[in-house]
Amino acid sequence: MKWWRTRRPDPEIAPDEIFLDASNAPDFNRWCFEGRIEKPLPQSSFFLLTTGLAILFFILIIRSWNLEVTSGAAYAARSAQNSLDVTILFAPRGDITDVQGVMLAENVRGPDDSIERHYTEPSLSQVIGYVSHPKKDSSGNYYETSMRGVTGLEARYDALLSGENGKMLTETDALGKVRSEGTIIPAKEGTTLQVSIDADLQRHLARAIADTARAKSFIAGAGVIMDVRTGAVRALVSYPSYDANVMSSGGPASTIAAYNTNPGHPFLDHAIQGVYAPGSVVKPFVASGALTDGIITSDTVINDPGFLSLPDPYHPGKTFIYKGWKALGIVDVRKAIAWSSDVFFYAVGGGFKSQKGLGIDRLEYWYRQFGLGDTTAIDLPGEAAGRIPTPAWKESVFNEPWYLGDTYFTTIGQYSMQVTPLQMVRATAAVANDGKLFTPTLIAGQAPAYSMVPVTPASLVIVREGMRHAVTGALAGALNVPYVSVAAKTGTAQTGTRNQYDNSWVIGFFPYENPQYAFAVVLERGPEGTGAQAVNVMRDFFQALHAEGSPYVASE
Repeated sequence: MKWWRTRRPDPEIAPDEIFLDASNAPDFNRWCFEGRIEKPLPQSSFFLLTTGLAILFFILIIRSWNLEVTSGAAYAARSAQNSLDVTILFAPRGDITDVQGVMLAENVRGPDDSIERHYTEPSLSQVIGYVSHPKKDSSGNYYETSMRGVTGLEARYDALLSGENGKMLTETDALGKVRSEGTIIPAKEGTTLQVSIDADLQRHLARAIADTARAKSFIAGAGVIMDVRTGAVRALVSYPSYDANVMSSGGPASTIAAYNTNPGHPFLDHAIQGVYAPGSVVKPFVASGALTDGIITSDTVINDPGFLSLPDPYHPGKTFIYKGWKALGIVDVRKAIAWSSDVFFYAVGGGFKSQKGLGIDRLEYWYRQFGLGDTTAIDLPGEAAGRIPTPAWKESVFNEPWYLGDTYFTTIGQYSMQVTPLQMVRATAAVANDGKLFTPTLIAGQAPAYSMVPVTPASLVIVREGMRHAVTGALAGALNVPYVSVAAKTGTAQTGTRNQYDNSWVIGFFPYENPQYAFAVVLERGPEGTGAQAVNVMRDFFQALHAEGSPYVASE
């Protein structure tokens, strides 16, 4: 027996033996047998797997090239949007209201959801002004961060109205979508500005001026109403005006172009920047000074034959003729004011025969005491000072000496004298309130400030009586209405190279017995013969107030 046959058999069964035995089983499936020995994969499978991996790698390369090279800049820009940004939180601009709380300028939401400035009273455009809105660059980024006042009170009180912008933190994803927002610093709203203007008075006065100016072919006009007790301005009209909404929004361009070519100069505030020869409306101030200086008394009478004749010192036998507008006969100071006697005031201003005159130096003094020839310090930019002609001025401008005739013409508000409507209403208020020359104010509640005109109270009483007589029985008779007592003075100043145009004036105050409001109206450059039209403006104004039951003209 061989050695391997004598070995003791292994008690365990080898897997091969099991496979051999199981193959005889009828239902045996060797492919599902757990722990079977796997067959090698086919070569085609390896080919497909390799090809798939190669395609995927190629796609990866192309995609990487696109991300890094072809579209790199675009994706870099997009990625920059995936950030936290600090943006401006615009402060709402403060509203502007009239003395009664009526809205004059406010913020409204535009069609694109932006905030726009809106103005409610077109006749106040020169006073309120307008703003420029925040502007963006081509990328949509703001390079101006607030509304900015350009003219008027919007410019004067820009810092007060603007408030303070806040800051907001904005989270934006890579696609430009805002994920979250949060306020870092809240915006501080601008302060509401309340002005002394009464929108109702403003509207009625503006309409009356515009209607008369259009009907009688005046190119422009202005009107002011002021409280004689405080200096508060209740109406400040400049005609023609412009639409502040158009200027604030920047168009239409055709409308703005029409403003620039309008002969009435809509952008000029005629009430404070327009300068006009005053004509006879200066006579109450001349009379006040002459009475105070003792040049005349209430009993002084002068014959007015319709002209004043003086010998020509340079041509013996010849005379200078200074015409009045009408022969009025014997007049005293009250009648001279009521009927606007040029001859009376020639004599009072420059002297004639036995009548001593003020003379140009004293005449200039009294004009300046009433605030003419200087700005009023109203809270608006660009106010004009006007002019009082003097010998020194004439010498410097024309290199000519001063003549007596120059004094005569300056006495009646002609020659080269220039005033603003605001100056005239201020001076008129001083006549009405016993000599207080107020600084005109436009802000409600502002403390009054004034200086005293050094006239005697008695002289002002006489002047006021003359102005009342002008209404009850003379040139301002159109204002003799039953529902309010008015005192007034009319005036006409010829302009143009041949005096072919008229500036029409009226000044006054009401009620006469207890003055509360002064007014001044001028209509600029109407055809010859239209010099009496300004008084009709105030008549229409008073009638409109009376029709609506306004307390300004309530029966006493």
